[in-house]
Amino acid sequence: MRKVVLACLLGVVLGGCTGKLAQSGGKPYGVNMACADFGSNFPGVYNTDYTYPEASDLDYWNEKGLKLIRFPFKWERLQYELGGEFNQHDLEKMKAFVAAAAERDMVVLLDLHNYCRRYMNGEQTIIGTGGLTPQHLASFWKALAKEFKSFDNIYAYGLMNEPHDLDPGTTWFEMAQLCIDSIREVDRDTRIMVGGNHWSSAERWLECSDTLKYLKDPVGKLAFEAHVYFDSDASGAYKRGYDADSCSIDRGVNRVRPYVEWLKTNGFEGIVGEYGVPDNDSRWNRVLDKFLAYLQKNGINGCYWAAGPWWPRDEFMAITPVDGKDRPQMEVVGKYKTTKR
Repeated sequence: MRKVVLACLLGVVLGGCTGKLAQSGGKPYGVNMACADFGSNFPGVYNTDYTYPEASDLDYWNEKGLKLIRFPFKWERLQYELGGEFNQHDLEKMKAFVAAAAERDMVVLLDLHNYCRRYMNGEQTIIGTGGLTPQHLASFWKALAKEFKSFDNIYAYGLMNEPHDLDPGTTWFEMAQLCIDSIREVDRDTRIMVGGNHWSSAERWLECSDTLKYLKDPVGKLAFEAHVYFDSDASGAYKRGYDADSCSIDRGVNRVRPYVEWLKTNGFEGIVGEYGVPDNDSRWNRVLDKFLAYLQKNGINGCYWAAGPWWPRDEFMAITPVDGKDRPQMEVVGKYKTTKR
């Protein structure tokens, strides 16, 4: 579909929420469509270790008015060799999904779900060690931007999911700036999303990610991504339960506030790329509701973790419907479709 046509469609339906269109309305909320990031076998076998979401997987979310899809994918599966050509099978699966989202007037955040690591010779290697350099990552993003810059429904290029525990000689700031510079050589239109350091923690944003405010984008289209979970250690594992975790209805707001205030102080755009709650205690829903109301009031959108076709029926945090029935979390998530205009 031609870019000009998509621009008209998306500008009307979403109020210009993409990186390439004017922001005349609220920004969309949505979900993570996880499955291309599944498995620990790399590159793995398609439809055995991992899969890609299909066009039909979008329909439920489209009907619910959740128009933003954060799309986790793996570097090792798209590019088998550092600096090499892309695996065309996986690239075409990704493009087909983005195109299907465009047909439904939905936008996609491409999320490189690698934690600043890549499997090499059967081992997980941190960028900056073992011959894996920040330049390799920047080269990858330049090549990927070339492939997707013609799509007008790319919400953002998500540079890296949850950087953490890096080698002392290489900073996330350095990696991110190299990626920004490389992408801008081929694409000056699409928003670039920079995840925070230390697992993208919103609560620890000032301690771990404050220096990201010094990143430079020649076209001024940077945004920043934080993650928030409400259990005691903020991991999203929810191992103990609401009472044992000493949770309160304000926990989500309190955890995200440092990040929200940082965005305001520095005049940045942001998104909470992951949040989620268990389905077995309605009190978690109340925490989520207050959290999302706070984000909406402050003009910050987000994506629930997680949806996708391969989540088990008994996965406590998954939000994909079971037997055609909404999961309990949808009572809250479905209320928040866009930020305040």
